[in-house]
Amino acid sequence: MGLKRSPLHDEHIALGAKLTEFGGWEMPLSYPSGTIAEHVTCRNDAVAFDVSHLGTVRVAGEDSLGVLQESLTNDLGKIAPGRAQYTHLLDPDDASVVDDIIVWWIDQNYFDVMPNASNTDGVRSVIGGADVTASRAIIAVQGPRSRARVSRVFPDVASVPHFGVSKFDFMGAPCVVAGTGYTGEDGFECAVASEVSSEFWRAILSTGVLPAGLGARDTLRLEAALPLHSHELGPGITPLQAGLGWVVSWDKGDFRGRAALDAERKRGITRRLRALCSSGRRPPHPGDPIFMHNELVGAVSSGNFSPTLGRGIALGFVPPDLVIGSTIEIETRGARTEATIVNPPFHRLSV
Repeated sequence: MGLKRSPLHDEHIALGAKLTEFGGWEMPLSYPSGTIAEHVTCRNDAVAFDVSHLGTVRVAGEDSLGVLQESLTNDLGKIAPGRAQYTHLLDPDDASVVDDIIVWWIDQNYFDVMPNASNTDGVRSVIGGADVTASRAIIAVQGPRSRARVSRVFPDVASVPHFGVSKFDFMGAPCVVAGTGYTGEDGFECAVASEVSSEFWRAILSTGVLPAGLGARDTLRLEAALPLHSHELGPGITPLQAGLGWVVSWDKGDFRGRAALDAERKRGITRRLRALCSSGRRPPHPGDPIFMHNELVGAVSSGNFSPTLGRGIALGFVPPDLVIGSTIEIETRGARTEATIVNPPFHRLSV
């Protein structure tokens, strides 16, 4: 079976995008402006990403809220229709994070659950619902000037609150916008009907928003210290190990994986995800060993060069007693570089 393609595929070709495989999809890695320029523009102005590879599972009906409450770690009772929430789906046996998810609560008893690209089928097997991924494009507009720019053509879209959700129409097609993103900057994500998505994309770019690819999206999310499934989350990694205990609502009642996670909470974690800021420009890589006093203490889960800081940064799992300010070494291709455990996000650090 060939790679899936976004409804915006032809738009990316016309813009000269470099394409890559991601989660079974053929998606833009970068445009002629280049990953660094796209990254910097997101930090200072506004960019647009096609993230149609993300899944959308529509869960509706009178029992929909109960199903999601019993399946996911966070408590939807903390929000209401018209809001979004970050949450986890756990493995019932060891509390590993099967997927991290954004739930868009659109209307009473009407939810769009947004899994990662390759996890849609697995999430749907637990929560049910209908896979409507193919019916829409997802366009993420991110950056400090995203609202100002988009308000010129879509004022209702640009006014969505942070983690708010609202419906809008475009060319007669029903669409949804949420004040969510994956860059550490302000912005929003629009679910636009496939048949009108090209026109919407062009309208967004007409405001001066720069198209950006998944290369910049990854360096941006790493600077924001946001987890990536299969790196900071996945088999063998629990929310507590990933430092995401706030995603777990212990007082809402039972949920899938609760017993296993509670057992870990009581016995204590053996490793903890930390943000690591290198003293040099060399980019760490996933799997690079982490040393302290010449003793192997962990491994990098994600690493890259930070365009904002001008040095290497990483996320990695280390013993839980290593705290902010601890000095470690990261070994990359046989050479060790000193790094410090810092309080994320990286792009807000003063170094």
